[in-house]
Amino acid sequence: MSSNISYLLGTSRLLLVSNRLPFTVKVDQKGQVSLAPSTGGLATGMRPLLESGLATWVGWPGISEEAAGNLRDSISKTLRLRGVVPVWLNSREIEGYYEGFCNSTIWPLFHYFVERAAYDEDYWRWYVEVNRKFADVVLQAYRRGDVIWVHDYHLMLLPSLLRERLGDDVPIGFFLHIPFPSFEVFRQLPWREDIIRGLLGADLIGFHTYDYMNYFLESVRRLLGIEHYLGELKYGERSVKVDVFPMGIDFGGIRAAAMGEAVAAKYNELRKKLGDVKVIFSIDRLDYTKGLPERLRAFKRLLEKYPEYRGKVSYIFVVSPSRERVEEYARLKREINELVSEINGQFSTLEWTPVIYIRRFIPEEELLALYRLANVALITPLRDGMNLVAKEYIAANVGHNGVLIISEGAGASSDLVEAIVVNPNDYDGVADALKRALDMSDYERENRMASLESRVSSYDVNAWSYDFVSTLLSFKKTQAAEIEEARTRRLSGVQLTMVVSSFIASRSRILFLDYDGTLVPLTQFSWMARPDEELKGLLSRIASKPNTKVVIVTTRSRASIESMLGDVKGIEIAAENGGWLYIDGKWSQGVAASDLSWKQEVMKIFTSFTKRTPGSYVEEKDFSIVWHYRNVPSELGEARSNELMDLLSRFIAVHPNLAVVRGPMSIEVRLAELTKARAALNWLSRGSYDFIFAAGDSGDDEDLFASLPQGAITVKVGYGPSKARYYVASPQELREVLLRLAES
Repeated sequence: MSSNISYLLGTSRLLLVSNRLPFTVKVDQKGQVSLAPSTGGLATGMRPLLESGLATWVGWPGISEEAAGNLRDSISKTLRLRGVVPVWLNSREIEGYYEGFCNSTIWPLFHYFVERAAYDEDYWRWYVEVNRKFADVVLQAYRRGDVIWVHDYHLMLLPSLLRERLGDDVPIGFFLHIPFPSFEVFRQLPWREDIIRGLLGADLIGFHTYDYMNYFLESVRRLLGIEHYLGELKYGERSVKVDVFPMGIDFGGIRAAAMGEAVAAKYNELRKKLGDVKVIFSIDRLDYTKGLPERLRAFKRLLEKYPEYRGKVSYIFVVSPSRERVEEYARLKREINELVSEINGQFSTLEWTPVIYIRRFIPEEELLALYRLANVALITPLRDGMNLVAKEYIAANVGHNGVLIISEGAGASSDLVEAIVVNPNDYDGVADALKRALDMSDYERENRMASLESRVSSYDVNAWSYDFVSTLLSFKKTQAAEIEEARTRRLSGVQLTMVVSSFIASRSRILFLDYDGTLVPLTQFSWMARPDEELKGLLSRIASKPNTKVVIVTTRSRASIESMLGDVKGIEIAAENGGWLYIDGKWSQGVAASDLSWKQEVMKIFTSFTKRTPGSYVEEKDFSIVWHYRNVPSELGEARSNELMDLLSRFIAVHPNLAVVRGPMSIEVRLAELTKARAALNWLSRGSYDFIFAAGDSGDDEDLFASLPQGAITVKVGYGPSKARYYVASPQELREVLLRLAES
């Protein structure tokens, strides 16, 4: 991996940032300091980069400032010699940030244990404070040209904190190692928007599965109103890429160790102790997300339902101690103890123990021997981001003699499709899966495991990290080109000065301005997008200038736009894209008398879709009908809108005078002749203008931009491809442009 990443980075360095360092610092009672390698897939997978000098790692060393005492500086020096930069936290910060917000708020919420989540303001303040502390240390460690890769839920504010202080040029990636929940769960978090904005400071945001990625994109849409296109978001002036990278393991290292002499000796020793019984095996740390009591109940159900396995199958149930002084973990420990005692008390004999319960840390050689020994690995968490234990089992199960049973709640289940996938709450289902695994033919078992092995070995932790870093760097180049192009097209600075000069020098001027998304931000409901007095005064000031017309060209109905801007003096309006024209203080119809009987049939279709799509609504205008689905969950909205478009395409085939227009989270059926380009012609045909200005944010406005004479000033509001010559980032930025014109 080192050589591959080295080729990618060139002269750059990878700056890894995570809550924990790859080394845990320990200080004994005599004041002796020792460094122990941290466990876990991230530390194991990234350590070669550290050892080769390609990476520097920033993180918490695992002990408090108080525990380090006067040894803090010497510990820091020792760590720095290993390419590691410590972030020192005091006991209050550890309690509030780590034990508090990370473990008592984010961990349960993101794993769907909503009732366990604590929404404590103090926890949140500590989380913000520690993320800022991490930012300070990263900035001290940063060297120009570094590529920054931030890891996991402890540091979700860090990407934006770094972006604010380092600027847009620095590549910043973020990877979440736990699930990202559905919006219905995520919305329970009071600080949800802060978290989203924190993550969007990254250029590349990675998740284990497509579900997690889609849940994140849905939350961005629902909270910030930002749509994505093929996983890319426009946030500020930057594009942000969101993608899937299912984390792998050090397959080669695990396989080599599993085949080593020490592991083979341990395997033979265990095999001799257990005799001829088949082995079901699992290993987890003590945590309520792991489904430990459920797993024991499923094993008990196996022995009850299929008594022929009594005396022939033992379950080696390994649990690593974790947070046992916390009451809920202590309760979980007591529940497990009671279940193990109940099963062994009911079924054990002098020669056979059903559940072999091990509650301690397992050394690597013993763990690999147990992986090799296990006929079945029962990996059934209630919820898990990925679960690398399942992949480790595949790597260590030499000879293809095992079967993997995995929970559908684990991210790895979407990756390891040849495993037997179960619902951990379905005890009968898990018991049946165990029977199937224990009775599986050699042919089926070997083929399943061979396929799993091929997949896990081909996308190991080396491939995963290379894939992420290469995607980040490649996207950063694309993003840089986009930003440079955007800067040259942005209507500000010299470009804005030239437009203002042209406005001043012109003899006759006309401005065509869209309303929603252009003069005012898009809102949840159209009636909420009311103009403030400042905007109305600004439009009136421009319209009062000699030989200057201000025309609001909008898809809104006549009644709607009149309620918004009807009291603004001097402006003219094209409502419904020119269906109604407001000129010289009078409304007139902009289309010839037309048969509108089609509206009744379209209304029936739209009403039907609205009834079965919660959050959608219908808006009827004089010459069109619109179905809005902005407030519908994205997957449902997209599915329904595609279905509706298909239905309407057949409808308008027999109504050539109609058009179906897909707008921002809306579908409109209207008279085909109603376009903004045609509406603008009503004014352009009546006069001669040497200054033409048009601004808008949607596809309708693109038609207008394309139709205007060469030399017209056309402005796209928002980011993305456009036929406009210029762009501004937001309605507020357009208002600043209009203010310059008003003051000229």
